Amino acid sequence: MRIRIVDAFTDQPFAGNPAGVVVLDQPEFPGEQWMSRVATEVNLSETAFVHPLPPGGEADYALRWFTPAVEVNLCGHATLATAHVLAVDGTVRFATRSGVLTATAGDKGWFTLDFPTAPLAPVAADPELLDVLGAEAVSVHHTGPNTDDFLLELLDETAVRDLTPDLRALAGYEQRGVIVTARADDPDGGYDFVSRFFGAAAGVGEDPVTGSAHTALAPFWSEKLGGRTELVGYQASARGGFVRVSLRGDRAHLTGQAVTVIDGSLLV
Repeated sequence: MRIRIVDAFTDQPFAGNPAGVVVLDQPEFPGEQWMSRVATEVNLSETAFVHPLPPGGEADYALRWFTPAVEVNLCGHATLATAHVLAVDGTVRFATRSGVLTATAGDKGWFTLDFPTAPLAPVAADPELLDVLGAEAVSVHHTGPNTDDFLLELLDETAVRDLTPDLRALAGYEQRGVIVTARADDPDGGYDFVSRFFGAAAGVGEDPVTGSAHTALAPFWSEKLGGRTELVGYQASARGGFVRVSLRGDRAHLTGQAVTVIDGSLLV
């Protein structure tokens, strides 16, 4: 069985966010335990499993995502990686735990994902969480229902970049992850906001580039930046990556590129 490792939200190998992609020939998913074991073996933030659906339905493929620890409801970079592996021409529809998602191919290897935006609910800052992060927060929100993250706006870009959270302590929280973000220091620097994502509770210490987090970041920064609907985010992980976001009502269009770096076979 063929498996690829694809770097997503980048046009260069060894950058962006790597994902495993397993395209299944069969018309249904194999056992959940097997998929979980494969994702654990691959040991990336997510591994995508996809199989074709009968023609004439609401979707072309069924798609699921697994971290090394859990199955997740929504994943951007592994969906982008899957569209890249499938060599999508036009638009492909995926049936997922978050409804039908689409990926549309553009020029020069660009793909645009159509995802639901994440509703944001303001919550009181948890002093224990701030202590675990080692951060001061301007505001704190909870995102949901597909993501279930905390989103914290920090004082400035430097605070986001310099953060060194206690990942072991973060793993004790029930939420999928924690997004930290701030406005870009340089308005002419090529991006509007910066972020990082820590998903210790889902088996992901720091995720390099998190497409699903931008379903919350886009409406958050749109409101703060005068209602703008076209934004660029930079995720300031060690690998780093850019996510172009367009807001379309209650949908977020996430645009990026991808590069295959490993193409091999599963022997079990």
